[in-house]
Amino acid sequence: MTVKNQRDGRKIPELVLEKPLDREKQPVHNLILTAVDGGDPVRSGTTDITVIVLDVNDNAPLFEKPTYEANVSEKATPGTEVLRVKAADADEGLNGEIEYNFAEQTLDIILSLFNIDPTTGAIVVKGALDHETKPLHRFDITAKDKGNPQMDGHCSVEIRVNDINDNAPEIIVTSLTTPVSEDSAIGTVIALLSAKDPDSGVNGKVTLSISPKSPFRLNPSVSNHFSLVTSELLDREKNLQYSVKICATDGGRPPMTSEKVIVVELLDVNDNPPVFTQPSYVVYAKENHPPGNILYSVSASDEDFGENAKISYSILDSKVQDVSVSSYVYINSDNGSIYSMHSFDYEKLKVFQIQVQAKDQGSPSLSSNATVHVFILDQNDNAPAVIYPSSAVLGSLSHQRMPRSAKAGHLVTKVTAVDADSGHNAWMSYRVAEATDASLFTVSQYTGEVRTKRTVSEQDDSSQRLLIEIKDDGEPVQSSTVTVSILMEDGPHEPILELRQKAAEPSNKTGRITLYLILSLASVSVLSLVTFLILAVKCMKSSRSSGSCCMRRSDCEDYKNPNRNLQIQLNTDGPIKYVEVLGGDMMSQSQSFRSCMSPMSEYSDFTLIKPSSTTDFKEVISVLDASLPDSTWTFESQQVTHYLTFCKKVGVVMRLSLLTS
Repeated sequence: MTVKNQRDGRKIPELVLEKPLDREKQPVHNLILTAVDGGDPVRSGTTDITVIVLDVNDNAPLFEKPTYEANVSEKATPGTEVLRVKAADADEGLNGEIEYNFAEQTLDIILSLFNIDPTTGAIVVKGALDHETKPLHRFDITAKDKGNPQMDGHCSVEIRVNDINDNAPEIIVTSLTTPVSEDSAIGTVIALLSAKDPDSGVNGKVTLSISPKSPFRLNPSVSNHFSLVTSELLDREKNLQYSVKICATDGGRPPMTSEKVIVVELLDVNDNPPVFTQPSYVVYAKENHPPGNILYSVSASDEDFGENAKISYSILDSKVQDVSVSSYVYINSDNGSIYSMHSFDYEKLKVFQIQVQAKDQGSPSLSSNATVHVFILDQNDNAPAVIYPSSAVLGSLSHQRMPRSAKAGHLVTKVTAVDADSGHNAWMSYRVAEATDASLFTVSQYTGEVRTKRTVSEQDDSSQRLLIEIKDDGEPVQSSTVTVSILMEDGPHEPILELRQKAAEPSNKTGRITLYLILSLASVSVLSLVTFLILAVKCMKSSRSSGSCCMRRSDCEDYKNPNRNLQIQLNTDGPIKYVEVLGGDMMSQSQSFRSCMSPMSEYSDFTLIKPSSTTDFKEVISVLDASLPDSTWTFESQQVTHYLTFCKKVGVVMRLSLLTS
């Protein structure tokens, strides 16, 4: 306080500001002014002085915190309040009114994601948050007053975006080897994989799994890196390629998954040999067919691919009657067709085998073999050959004697012929083609026995001539003739004795035939008896349960390993089924025997006929049919290599009879 003296003696007090005022500290000052006179006693007077401090904008807004922190879920929707900032201004009026704004250097991404209320300082979500894009957002907020000049304050804001499991894991193939050789060892690396999940924490923890039936497995290496390796041997023939499905699962709640399919193609390896459609083939070829005809076509397949599956055919070298099989047949190496090299002769060669090899073109090549059994079918290309009378040749004259006292049915002689063919082609019948007296003699159609039809009379000529024709049953029919001259003499005479005498003095050839015939008959008899006894025992045992008797071809000697002096050959000729037994040389008809089975008998009858064609089968059948009851008789034959089955109703009777001339 200062006092100014006026000229007139008045004193004027002045209130002087000694130091700056601060309205924010003391907005009002209350003063008491006292005036004292100079009298005695002193008199004084007082007055109250109120000093009001007017505000000036001398205070900037001040935030409560220098840094604000908050957490928000990344799935927060726009308008969600995250936090509120608050600032205070000690000034009053407009100087103390605050407005909140983002700092001038705030990034555009912040401005797109958040918004702030300028009055309340509330920060709200404006855009879509993504933890994986940016998990933490930092920015500044400015608080400005409305004074003049304006003053402002600043604070920092940190908003953390909380992760949710909103991203599926991703599988990345960093390396893939395909195609893979099918003979790859177990543990071969096929592919290198990695897995990632942009989520964090357990939400980003990924586990991989593979389809359980796949021949592969996953081996973990470093974090979220795996190798796909083989877990078992591969086979291209079973699977040309594998589609391996790999599944990735994160640890979120609920978990999210993703799948990736890796296609692994297999490279073929020549690990499969060619395989024939059959292990063995049976081929029937007619004799006398022209060379170059196709006999059969074998076929093989290979499960491999490309060159490994390309097959070529060849015939392995072997011998047929001491001659290379390649001289009989050849094969087309591309399609497996087998062709004949020349015409076959059934009387020289009845059956032979071919070993066919199929080889692929792989490296190393693989091969397999199949056996082709070639059976030559007989054709009627041989005429009957007369073997008795022994002096008779085709169309020549044979002299026979008989007494005039001969009665009806007297045996004059017997014409015997053989046919080199077989089956129907070897069935022969005899008939009188020409005769001096057709009413006097007759010849048995099936046995060739020449007998008198009536008693010889005195008026009959002493010399009789018969032209006997022998025909076979083939197509076309082959025939031959023999002329028999019969001389009738007075007095006793036995032509059979003469026949036996001639038979007792055979030529060297006839002697050998007889010896072979006796040996063959003995062998066949013993073999047949043993076989029939064994078969009878088997049939008796099996008949209790099944009521049928069977004899399989496997119970007999296989035709591929014939006895040197005995060969059994199964034949089928129309309704007649017969077995040829060949002794010694297979081509010698004089040592051939046939066992005939009656097609109309309830029993299974075996009749040995000597030689093979001297007695016709039809006559035997007629005798058997007359003596045995009718029944169903079946004969099943599949290409000779299969078996024979004899079916019966009541029982099995095996009879062995020997018919000799």
